[in-house]
Amino acid sequence: MSGLKTESFISELKTFLSSSPTPYHAVENVAEILSSQGFKQLSENEAWSLEAGGRYFVIRNGSTIAAFITPQDKSSGAAIRMAGAHTDSPCLKVKPHAEIKRHGYFQVGVDLYGGVLLNPWYDRDLSLAGRVVYRDKQRKLHKVLIDFKRAIATIPSLAIHLDREANSKRSINPQTDLPPVLMRVGEGEEVSFRSLLSAQIEKQYPDLKVDQVLDYELSFYDTQAAEVIGLQSEFLASARLDNLLSCYICLQALITSDGSQPALIVFNDHEEVGSLSAEGAQGPFLRSVLERIYGQGEVLTSVLSKSLMISADNAHGIHPNFPGKHDEKHGPLMGEGPVIKVNVNQRYATSSETSSYFKHLCDLNQLPCQYFTVRSDMACGSTIGPLTAGEIGVRTIDVGVPQFAMHSIRELASVSDVVSLYRVLKAYFVDALQLPE
Repeated sequence: MSGLKTESFISELKTFLSSSPTPYHAVENVAEILSSQGFKQLSENEAWSLEAGGRYFVIRNGSTIAAFITPQDKSSGAAIRMAGAHTDSPCLKVKPHAEIKRHGYFQVGVDLYGGVLLNPWYDRDLSLAGRVVYRDKQRKLHKVLIDFKRAIATIPSLAIHLDREANSKRSINPQTDLPPVLMRVGEGEEVSFRSLLSAQIEKQYPDLKVDQVLDYELSFYDTQAAEVIGLQSEFLASARLDNLLSCYICLQALITSDGSQPALIVFNDHEEVGSLSAEGAQGPFLRSVLERIYGQGEVLTSVLSKSLMISADNAHGIHPNFPGKHDEKHGPLMGEGPVIKVNVNQRYATSSETSSYFKHLCDLNQLPCQYFTVRSDMACGSTIGPLTAGEIGVRTIDVGVPQFAMHSIRELASVSDVVSLYRVLKAYFVDALQLPE
């Protein structure tokens, strides 16, 4: 595909990654981009009046979003091109009764969200962001997003002098070893975490007056911004590449499509904890959107039987220090193109039909692709693909760019793979979608 300015694309991607520390912020940023490109926001609690070829989006819970281009003629039963990703990433979330005061330090208790790789969280400059629900002076409830945006906490390592086996036998107890340090407190000084949040709300939104913070969903995150690195500037390093990278690629592919074909993207929350929620991929959100576009009858059934879902979620690139962790013929290399993910036990939804179509689309656009399947003696992870396929009965393929350090606080991918996946998805949204017959 000609005309793509890679430097500009990657620069805007870095901004998106750095400004999306939580699923709520990610969805807010996606909605802002969609609105700027002429997509109209719909509300789930109001009737929808959809125009042929119209562009719309809808949000659930502030953390899941779907955007779509309606068909020119619903009665034709034309296939809809769908792509999905997820907005959540493994992280440390603050507990409801957060305050911990020990030996003159103020800390907060944290829970592990998803399969967090814990060691990289030590000695990082951490900030805090998420959603807060508060009551105002008129006794009304409101919700607001906050982001401290600066380093307010850290989890200091224990010095090796105090644990001589730190490099060989140290384990991490998440209950006792991970509470971040926020500040020093004096003897007898009491600190209310909710009061700190009230002050942050009023600092961030000067027109708001908080009577009491009632509850919150807050995550710590690394303040180091996304960056292009490597001697030849070939790598993208950032937090939350799994899976905001796929969200951004799908988003840009949709908004730059010509609208000639019906299309949809959906970014679900809660993938990292199983997807079973009102806004997760194993919930009713996507089906409800499709039913409001096509109705609940034979038209939708016929459309889904012809359609495809591309589930985009990053893959494990072969690590040069640990090549034995991969099947020797299925270890994706960063820089060699998007990965088709295969698992015979349906941890991925890829079939010979859907993989053949994706390979064909890559060939038509002169783009590389490669395979990943886990070693036969190792357990395989999963993603939204099989769950979405099970919920709506659509043929599905799981793909993604290869990366290092999945579930770390800072992950690594290839710039060229990002561009390749964008190009194939952009072609997908305008393709005639001729699946094998």
